Amino acid sequence: GETFKAIGQSILKDPTTVSKEVKRNRQVRESTGHNLPCPLLDKATFVCNGCPKRRQNCGYKKIFYLSKQAQKQYEQTLVEAREGTPLNSKTFWEVDKVISDGVKKGQHIYHILKTHNLDVSSSTVYRHIRKGYLSIAPIDLARAVKFKERRKRNLPSIPKEAKKGRSYEDFQNYLALNQLDSWLEMDTVLGRMGGKVLLTFNLSFCNFIFARLLDNKTALEVTKHLYDIKNTLHQADKDFCQLFPVILTDNGGEFARVDDIEMDVRGESKLFFCDPNRSDQKGRIEKNHTLIRDILPKGTSFDN
Repeated sequence: GETFKAIGQSILKDPTTVSKEVKRNRQVRESTGHNLPCPLLDKATFVCNGCPKRRQNCGYKKIFYLSKQAQKQYEQTLVEAREGTPLNSKTFWEVDKVISDGVKKGQHIYHILKTHNLDVSSSTVYRHIRKGYLSIAPIDLARAVKFKERRKRNLPSIPKEAKKGRSYEDFQNYLALNQLDSWLEMDTVLGRMGGKVLLTFNLSFCNFIFARLLDNKTALEVTKHLYDIKNTLHQADKDFCQLFPVILTDNGGEFARVDDIEMDVRGESKLFFCDPNRSDQKGRIEKNHTLIRDILPKGTSFDN
């Protein structure tokens, strides 16, 4: 009997999402022989689930939302959507013939789909070509063989739980609260793919940059070198966390071991992350990276 707004708040969904789910899965109870539609079903919640007369003979057609059946239908739809192509055999081969003939004439996929009003997206066609479903192969396309495969990220992303309380907004609030006007920016500079990389640090108050040479771009390698820096300072009776109480970096997977980065021998620093695709939020270190690239252009190997 609750409203869609109340239901949405309890399951952290928009009320419109709840409304669409109910409308999509309404079912007429077969045991009722009434054909007259109830006027109350023209407005939310569109079903008889919360009606006090739902078990009585009210003279109207009864419509219910049955959660178990709705879930079963959803799971079935999910399976069907992931199995093969969404076309029957006859339609599929007709589409295949139109596309294959067009490609052999030198036409582009987009042009073929638009001129023949085929009910399939271009991304689906390209996917079917790569998987070998159609009569043509990628070699038959005008430009596809020129494109390199997209690089895949091998590093795991930083867990959302680890980023709670460590956003760029939290960083700004932390500086204001603790009356700090300087911080340490941290990033990496790539050499050749799969080779050694630079772990760079930039001191915001004087814009001085220093770096460590890492054997590889992994979270373990980053924490190993940070531990070495902290241990060297500790032996000189200094603390990394006192010199650099605040660290700002990006969302690279090499910085995923948050606790290891923050922890020091006698205390801890506070680590924060920039917003995604906002390298300008740590502009000092990014600018200094361009100076590094003047000497070591992109693709230069750091292995030696």
